[in-house]
Amino acid sequence: MSPKRLIPPLILIAAAAAGGAWWWHAHPAPQDGPLVVNGNVDIRQVDLAFKVEGQIATMAVQEGDRVAPGDVLATLDTGYFLDTLDLAKARLAAQEATVAKLEAGNRPQEIARARADLAEADAELANTRKTFDRLQELVKTSAASRQAVDDARGALDQAQARRKAKAESLDLALAGTRPEDIAAARATLKADQATVALAERRLADATLTAPAAGTILTRIKEPGTVVGSGTPVLALSVTDPVWVRAYVSGLDLGRIHPGQAATVITDSHPDRPYHGQVGFISPTAEFTPKTVETKDLRTGLVYRFRVVIADADEGLRQGMPVTVELDEAGAKTH
Repeated sequence: MSPKRLIPPLILIAAAAAGGAWWWHAHPAPQDGPLVVNGNVDIRQVDLAFKVEGQIATMAVQEGDRVAPGDVLATLDTGYFLDTLDLAKARLAAQEATVAKLEAGNRPQEIARARADLAEADAELANTRKTFDRLQELVKTSAASRQAVDDARGALDQAQARRKAKAESLDLALAGTRPEDIAAARATLKADQATVALAERRLADATLTAPAAGTILTRIKEPGTVVGSGTPVLALSVTDPVWVRAYVSGLDLGRIHPGQAATVITDSHPDRPYHGQVGFISPTAEFTPKTVETKDLRTGLVYRFRVVIADADEGLRQGMPVTVELDEAGAKTH
């Protein structure tokens, strides 16, 4: 066979080899042995802010300080909050007195005075009636003028009206306060109590405390700064939980499951591994992030999952690259 006739078969063999290599690179086989992937430490960061507005009075922590839940981190100037609380308490005390007065009703002395006023009106009415009756008899004999009789009649009418008013006043004193007035006073009292509670809560919110154990990453604001509610003043790195964010290819997806044991190894201390278990596994595929180094193509589809570290310490830092070895002893079979 001449050399020219060997060229086409050689070209076909080379093309087939190149195609096979491309297919193997684009469709890698699942890993043999323990499943090993690369990932990064993912520690939660919390931006801490006051719930109320004001001027920062103190900052009790520095960057790098470790804090425990409930530790005081910063405070606001409380002058305005204390004044508002004192005003609310004064209004509440006044309304409590008003409600107590309405619920107790009239005092015995007030009822006795109303009885005395009615008795006085009765006596005045009786005397005025007698004068009118006497003048009516005298006018028959022309001993009294008709004008005098008319004046006596007017005085009698006035006495009757005064007596009626005094009787109604006594009835009101005996009946006490109307239920509607008491209900309105109680509603106002409830509103004043809510105002006091709100003022107390705003005063408490002038103190910023640590929501969880962690490390102060950044002092964003300094004492003297006037901040609005919700303005971040500190950044906290939460130490618990700590997890590793990693990715697995679709071919190896069946080799992991939630609860699967995992060993995490750092480059700085490879002889001191951390232990954890698989938690969240993403239900959707995504393109491999550029920060993930795998044997697959950068454009390959992978699934994100999370390994929760059980024995985390200060050796794990945000974004640190780690190696994850997954225990397949209890892996599910598909």
